[in-house]
Amino acid sequence: MGTMKWQVMLLFFCLSLGSAVGQVTYSIPEEMSKGSLVGNIGQDLGIDVKRLKSGKARIYTEDKADYIELNADRGLLLVKERIDREALCGQTTPCALHLQITLEDPIEFYSVTVEVIDINDNVPTFQKEEMRFRISESAVIGAKFVLERAMDLDVGINAVQGYSLKPTDNFILKLHNQQDGSKNVEMVLQKPLDREAQNHISLTLTATDGGEPKLSGAMRVDISVLDANDNAPVFTKKMYKVTVPETAPKGTILSTVSATDADEGSYGNVLYSIANTLDYVPSIFQISKENGVVALTGSLDYEKAQLYEIHVQASDDGGLTDSCKVIVEVTDTNDNPPSINIMSKTNSVTETSKPGTVVTIFNVQDPDSGENENGIVHCYVNDNIPFVLKSSTNNFYSLVTDNELDRERASEYNITVSCSDEGVPSLSSSVTLTLQISDVNDNAPVFDRSSYEAYIVENNTPGLSIFTVKATDADWNQNARVSYILEDSSVNGVPVSSYVSVSADSGVIHAVRSLDYEQIKYFQFRVKAQDGGSPPLSSNVTVKIRIQDQNDNPPQILYPVQTGGSVVAEMVPRSADVGYLVTKVVAVDVDSGQNAWLSYKLQKVTDKDAVKQRLTVIVEDNGQPSRSATVIVNVAVADSFPEVLSEFTDSPHDKEYNDTLTFYLVLALAVVSFLFITCLVGIISVKIYRWRQSRILYHSKLPVIPYYPPRYSDTLGTGTLQHVYNYEVCRTTDSRKSDCNIPEEMAKGSLVGNIAHDLGFQIKRL
Repeated sequence: MGTMKWQVMLLFFCLSLGSAVGQVTYSIPEEMSKGSLVGNIGQDLGIDVKRLKSGKARIYTEDKADYIELNADRGLLLVKERIDREALCGQTTPCALHLQITLEDPIEFYSVTVEVIDINDNVPTFQKEEMRFRISESAVIGAKFVLERAMDLDVGINAVQGYSLKPTDNFILKLHNQQDGSKNVEMVLQKPLDREAQNHISLTLTATDGGEPKLSGAMRVDISVLDANDNAPVFTKKMYKVTVPETAPKGTILSTVSATDADEGSYGNVLYSIANTLDYVPSIFQISKENGVVALTGSLDYEKAQLYEIHVQASDDGGLTDSCKVIVEVTDTNDNPPSINIMSKTNSVTETSKPGTVVTIFNVQDPDSGENENGIVHCYVNDNIPFVLKSSTNNFYSLVTDNELDRERASEYNITVSCSDEGVPSLSSSVTLTLQISDVNDNAPVFDRSSYEAYIVENNTPGLSIFTVKATDADWNQNARVSYILEDSSVNGVPVSSYVSVSADSGVIHAVRSLDYEQIKYFQFRVKAQDGGSPPLSSNVTVKIRIQDQNDNPPQILYPVQTGGSVVAEMVPRSADVGYLVTKVVAVDVDSGQNAWLSYKLQKVTDKDAVKQRLTVIVEDNGQPSRSATVIVNVAVADSFPEVLSEFTDSPHDKEYNDTLTFYLVLALAVVSFLFITCLVGIISVKIYRWRQSRILYHSKLPVIPYYPPRYSDTLGTGTLQHVYNYEVCRTTDSRKSDCNIPEEMAKGSLVGNIAHDLGFQIKRL
């Protein structure tokens, strides 16, 4: 940059956008080389370089000009492309680039203005290299001749500041300031011409700017001196004003100018022309040479130019001229819709974002005039969405959340931002923003039932699938991934995990082992559904399992009961009538329902002996298939107990049983004798006592009919084979013909004998 200086103006202000806002202004000269420093934006705005990089800092320009770039690593603004102020702004002053720097997460934006300072890099130029005049020698002192103005693309002090005309023998310059800051140049006759002395005059018009160093341009002025033309054309009005809308079509007649010349002949013939050379007037307007009609030949644009000055010159054949101005005022029409420029936007926000969270920042521009309704813009968003627009100065808007968000209710929003002006007819434009709502784990899994109840038939195969629990989670992705967990509990003191298991992924409940209805008929447990969020959320449900019975147990005979090889006989008196109750067979089935309904039937009679009979009774349940148990009942027809004994003592089975019993008694006696040799006296006493009791039993006439409690159950009868029981009279080996003598006239309640001891019965057996 050499000795050039640049200035920085820094201004911070806060708006109602909920985001940081600041403004900084730089001034730089035009034509700076690529990569030149504009300013340290990080330092001037107080933004850390790390924030510039993490916030993805980027530059947005309203006019799409790409002259400035941001070096986020160093926090510097640099010249990206050479800036030509004249190409960028033309004659407009001041000339500035308006930039916005946006940051994300959180959204922030800063306004940057780069003012481009003009340097004197353009030479004043004339559109024509030469102007020719034909002036009568009779031209009066003070006659004026309009000269072409020089054009300098620079502005301010670097624009054209003065003119000079040399030599000055006959003519001098006269400058008139115009409304646009330029100067109208006239050549004024100060000394009479003499064609006979000099019929051709050559002058040089020089235009000089005020830059450093000064630059200049020149044009030749050739004058042919004619014979006398005493009167110059004169316009009827020095200024004409016309108003035209910017949408006026080509060919529109704007005005008609008129000038008269008092001379006659060719000297009185007036021709019209446009004398503008500094602007684009000749390309937009034209004038009829003969009748002075000013018409539109180009397109008007209020946003580019609101006022045009047409310099019209009238000249006769004698070279005398006059000039006037036609002021064309362009009025605005609503021909430009608002332009929506997105500066910064977020593609997604979390559903827990608080109201007021900034989603997008944008700028709205309407090239139409802001002084009337055409440039007044209103923006709005579509209805029934939780977003609103907040506006700030300079037509900046921020789109912010207005209510709580819920991804489960709406996971995506298509937000249409529409902006319309107040022109007639109104013009509008819109842009649609797609915003994703990212999920937060705010929903626990929900089971499809409040509780579950299932049935399983007992004796199932381990690993059998019983049924499935199902839970859904309204969240998304990992937060909606449901896992099933069997909660710890116990069933009759046993962990429930030893009965059932649950698949973590599918919720399928399996039986861990074979279940037995007779051991457990019903149990319940709880299953937890847990999602994959952080922290995870869960819910519970109660599961009830009911076990259904199978016919897997045969009936159990409770009475008559068989113990060992003893034979029990039911005694029937010889005088018994038909229908006499001999005995009852009592059985139970641990199954339930029809599996426990029992039926009894007499299968067969094993012999036809009138005194002794063996009856086979079958007890059968009602299951499918049915199961049964069999019991053998011995019936003796006798009037006294000794008769019963005599009927069953000769049985080979009794002999075998007595021999076995004798062996065990002798063995027990030997062991007891060895252990208690010192108690010999006591043993002898016991033997004497047993001998006395056996004598009493021998003389007894009581029948031996055993009795069992009605709820007595045979714990050995739980197998699956049919049961056969033999009941016969049981006695000791030495009691076949025992005598039991008692004296007569014994008192009531006197001891006759110990029948249990003498016959070898146990008390429980009786």
